[in-house]
Amino acid sequence: MATRTEPAPKLAEIDPGITRFLAQHRKLLIDGEWVEAQSGKTFASINPATGKVSGHAAAGDAADVDLAVRAARRALEHHSWAGMSPHERTRLLLRIANVIETHAEELAQIESLDNGSPLTITRMAVAGVVDTFVYYAGWATKIYGETNPAMPGMLNYTVREPVGVCGQIVPWNGPLTAAAWKVAPALATGNTVILKPAEQTPLSSIRLAELIMEAGLPKGVFNLITGFGETAGAAIAAHPGIDKVGFTGSTEVGKKILTASTGNLKRVTLELGGKSPNIIFKDADLDAAAARSTMGFCFLSGQICVAASRMLVHESVHDAFAEKLGAGVATHVLGDPFDAATTMGPVVSKEQFDRVTHYFDVGRDDGARLMAGGAALDRPGFFIKPTIFAAVRNDMRIAREEIFGPVTTLIPFRDEDDAIRIANDTQFGLAAAVWTRDLATAHRTARKLKAGTVWINTYLHTDLMSPFGGYKQSGIGRELGRQSLDAFTEVKSVFANLD
Repeated sequence: MATRTEPAPKLAEIDPGITRFLAQHRKLLIDGEWVEAQSGKTFASINPATGKVSGHAAAGDAADVDLAVRAARRALEHHSWAGMSPHERTRLLLRIANVIETHAEELAQIESLDNGSPLTITRMAVAGVVDTFVYYAGWATKIYGETNPAMPGMLNYTVREPVGVCGQIVPWNGPLTAAAWKVAPALATGNTVILKPAEQTPLSSIRLAELIMEAGLPKGVFNLITGFGETAGAAIAAHPGIDKVGFTGSTEVGKKILTASTGNLKRVTLELGGKSPNIIFKDADLDAAAARSTMGFCFLSGQICVAASRMLVHESVHDAFAEKLGAGVATHVLGDPFDAATTMGPVVSKEQFDRVTHYFDVGRDDGARLMAGGAALDRPGFFIKPTIFAAVRNDMRIAREEIFGPVTTLIPFRDEDDAIRIANDTQFGLAAAVWTRDLATAHRTARKLKAGTVWINTYLHTDLMSPFGGYKQSGIGRELGRQSLDAFTEVKSVFANLD
């Protein structure tokens, strides 16, 4: 089953303002000023659709992080921020949302150039960024305390206060979305922020920072450090002046951040890897399941932590489902992210390209049957065909390790208990899905799955009002919804003697 491909990337219609933006190497944002890295070093951002340089960013390191922490600490305690009313914070977040919406197409194009996602997808992502700031704008005036029952003559109440300086480290698969999920609730609750985007995708976060500053934040409240994980990221995780660190990325790096945080016992939230089971029962609507499950492992070229990378299929419908899944894969168009016909772009980098394609040999060597894909495209850029392995056992490496590319595995199961056993036999627990026409089976299975999000007869749906995060080694804490506010506030109990 061949995946449709487009000709080699052609020159896309890029906004002239973006061309000017890319032509200048971009600086760090510290204390309201755009400054060079103290080392003077820069690094290139590579367009994964062409393999060519898109632009350059400053390579911040520990010295720059220290300056940003000092600025964020001053801003945290300055009256312009600490004394700002929650009503004004609401208006400020709404202004941020408005300026982002005004520049939505520009941000979407830069994100596509940065990480290779189709422009149709990055446009949706930017719309989600706007919605995130609007949603958390509403929370700024609703950070309530409580009055507790107390003994006679005693008043006991609680207040919620900002955690403090928050270091936010975001990934390359959805830089703008991840930044919004972390920055918006942090600002809504009165914290100050140091944002570090992944070194593969610094450009869209830089432009986002410019727009955030246009909205009128006091200096030092929001800072941006571009650079490498082993330098700038590690410095954020270990810095004693940072009160909370939030990270989205691999489980391996998440463990390092957790270890580094012990110096001052930082508050930590981690949104990490996954190997999500997608369970297809024998009574499922196979057409709907195949269509949505195809998107489940091909969206963003499979570079999503909730990818449907383990498809557990009842043995009686295994072959029929596999055929429909293969047909769905064949409809994907790989090509220029700026082409409206493109449904799937490249993976983000040569490093990721090599990692994903290596698993083709791993799967074959373990005895899995290659049904579709298993090859790269012979063209510039880092394009990989959607790949399906069948006859997979749950103890195979391709079923246990997070590949983070457009690769899925089909694992047969006998009955409900067998499906749940296989589904939960993993170190991860980020997401899962159940496909069945029997509501009792659906809800019973959802209860037994060890995952932070369970979809029933759908896949990939999220909502800003619903918390997102994982069980086991898929993370600590939750983002989105009111639950994310817990990560950005401290609860103080106050006792007042009235006698």
